[in-house]
Parts: sequence; structure tokens; C-alpha cells
Amino acid sequence: MKIPALIIGTCLLAQTPSPRLTFDVVSIHPADPNAQGGRIKPIPGDHGYTAQNFPVGLMIALMYKIPLRQIEGGPDWITTQGFDVEARADGPHSVDDLHVMYQNLLVDRFGLRFHHDVREGNIYALTVDPSGLKMKPNSSPEDDQIPVNGSPAHTTGVRVPMVYLTWFLSLLLQNDGRPVVNQTGLTGNYDFVLSFRPILPPDAPADALPPEQRDLPTLFEALPAQLGLRLTATRGPVDHMVIDHIEKPTPN
Repeated sequence: MKIPALIIGTCLLAQTPSPRLTFDVVSIHPADPNAQGGRIKPIPGDHGYTAQNFPVGLMIALMYKIPLRQIEGGPDWITTQGFDVEARADGPHSVDDLHVMYQNLLVDRFGLRFHHDVREGNIYALTVDPSGLKMKPNSSPEDDQIPVNGSPAHTTGVRVPMVYLTWFLSLLLQNDGRPVVNQTGLTGNYDFVLSFRPILPPDAPADALPPEQRDLPTLFEALPAQLGLRLTATRGPVDHMVIDHIEKPTPN
């Protein structure tokens, strides 16, 4: 049976892979060892990312949305040495695409290779509280703003997807040893204001917080009351990223 050329052409088009997402210009240099602090942020207009004195381990955690404690393997310098990065695209891109582009930067310039290892472990399951969801849905177009800003006493979320909120909560509970796993079933983006008592290290004195913050609710109390979400300690699958290879990039 002879297959029409139009059908053959359509099949070939359907099998054409999408172009690999990469930045058009990338500059990477080791940061000044005497530099204080570090940051990474989108370039205005959704054209890329800049980082100053930022460790590659934290870049991996941010771009793959996995807490640093669940990243294993690799040399010590991935968390101790900072890098200055400027990664630009010729045109604007969505936040998701920019993250894929940065993931490819980590592969191309740092030689990152890894595999996932999912193990049963202690988790916090994030679910919708029986009192009902209190966050406001936001379906506005993407922008280049960081979704969550502020301090524990006044944290503002704008257009926050659940994958980001889950990652953010896992960072807040970094010393707890339980990653937060999204079990809400929510797929949209949300706005919220969250106010809670700052989480102190285990060895911090009881009076380490200023008086005005001591009466704030704990994070576990604030989430149901203010966002309509609940954290429950339980057991579940924990995703670990195991680094198989990574190397320092050649400066340019």
C-alpha cells in the first residue's frame, strides 16, 4: 500500500524534536573570595539570570527545585565557592524555560551529571486544610519577579506555583530533616500573605527573637489559619539527587 506523501511529511514533522533551550551568551567567573553574601536573580524582561558569589550547589537546588540537603555527592567546593554568572537570551522566555536553560548551562559548563534515588523517609505532607483553601488564585501572565519575598513576620507570595511553595517550605524547615512533599492536588498559581514566628536553629536561646515576634504563630499554626494548608509529619517517598560528576568551569 502506498502511503500519501502528505501523511509521511506530517509524521516526520511530528517527530521533529524541539530545539534545546540554551542561553545565547554565558559568562562565568569565580567570585572574589573576600566577597560577602551572594544572590541570584532574573534579568529584567525575562532575558536570563545573573548571579553574584553564588555556590553551584545552591544553583542546582534552585533550578531543580530540590532542597540542598537532598543533593548528595560532589566535591566540597560546590557549596563553599561562589561564582559570578551572567546568562542572557536574545529574547524573553517563561520562568520555566529559563530554568531549563539554566539546567542546560549547569550541564554544559559545569559538566553536571546526576541520577535520582527515591527512598522512603520522613516527610511533611502538604495538604489542603479541612477549613478550606485561603490563598487567592492568580492567573495573570508570567513576570520576572521572585514569587516569594519578605521576612517570616510578613512573607508575600505572588503567582506562586505549588512546586515553588513546597520548595520554599522545605528550605524553612531545612534543620528539621523532613522535606515537604506536595499532596494538595493544586495545579494553579496563588497569592498569599504569611506571617509566622521565625524558625531558629536548635541551639538558639529562647530570647533570641525580638519581643514583637515571640507572639507570632508557628509556621505549623500559620499555614492552616492564613493559607488553608496543613503540614503533617508522616512517611513517604523522598527524592535524592546524586551527583555523578561536576567540574569547575573554565572562566570566560
